[in-house]
Amino acid sequence: MEKHKDIFQSYDRALKRTFLLFLFLLFLLILISLVSIGMGHVSLSFTEIWQTLIGSGTDRNALLLFQFRLPRIVTAILVGIGMGVAGAVFQGVTENALADPGIIGIHSGSGFFVVLFLYLNSMQNGIPGFISQLSQPLVAFLGGLTAAALIYMLAWKKGVTPIRLVLVGIGINAGFSAALLIIQLRMTDSDFNRALVWLSGSIWNVSWQSVWSLLPWIVLFLPLALYKGRVLTLMQLGEEMATGLGTSVEKERLLLIIIGVALSSASVATAGGIAFIGLVAPHLARRLVGGKYQRLIPITACIGAILLVFSDSAARTLLAPSEIPVGLIVSVLGAPYFIYLLMTMKD
Repeated sequence: MEKHKDIFQSYDRALKRTFLLFLFLLFLLILISLVSIGMGHVSLSFTEIWQTLIGSGTDRNALLLFQFRLPRIVTAILVGIGMGVAGAVFQGVTENALADPGIIGIHSGSGFFVVLFLYLNSMQNGIPGFISQLSQPLVAFLGGLTAAALIYMLAWKKGVTPIRLVLVGIGINAGFSAALLIIQLRMTDSDFNRALVWLSGSIWNVSWQSVWSLLPWIVLFLPLALYKGRVLTLMQLGEEMATGLGTSVEKERLLLIIIGVALSSASVATAGGIAFIGLVAPHLARRLVGGKYQRLIPITACIGAILLVFSDSAARTLLAPSEIPVGLIVSVLGAPYFIYLLMTMKD
């Protein structure tokens, strides 16, 4: 009886610690977002931001805040959440610490389908801009599912091992990247350059249309990922143990892959191929709250959003008034961590 009481007390302490950490990260995200709103070629003070928000600021500040800075910050938060949680889901499903959607080819599959869609649409002069914007996450989702199916089929050999999954994913990534280059070479110079910047990861030209096209995917699939947190935790015990505890492993794995692909693909459709968010955010969250996905996913979402808002702020200010694609900043931060994991990972 005393042992059970200690277990419940330990669980309550872990839950309270996770909740307090979540509140702290939420406060940090709001603070970084406010600082980011004020940064740029034209800076805004906290006083100017507050006056503009309550409607007593200048017209110039209102235009800058509501039409440029706020859509960009909200997009960065949503993309960071989507990519971070997608990475956590893929790492849980594959039991692979390196299973970032950008590394294993999901992003390149989504990017290829989106660029092909935009190219064909420009050739036909068919779909209006707003409808095209709303259609891009769906097109990216189909591309991500195609890449995931190819990776899973080619990596299967009496099961899927973590290292084989990564190697096959890198190959699929290279294949879709080559196909992307072929499509880009058929574009006009301006469209080629725009596609190149977008694919490297960029949110410099996002608008409220971008927010509305991404928001439904995050609102729908993030709660599903949270709901499946218990299943992801059980999967870490091994397939036989999870099956013995009443989990239909193959069915749940398929559903979780769809959830991960949806979150990452919708994010790619809006912000391009930003790699390493899905790798770094879950690992940092795991160091803070452990491996239980019921606690891991909310913390991962916060960390992913913080990382991308911070990286976007750096991308806007380091070479101002010129701008660095945010994907390059994230890669500079994430690549050393990926190499560290690769060197320390046990096969």
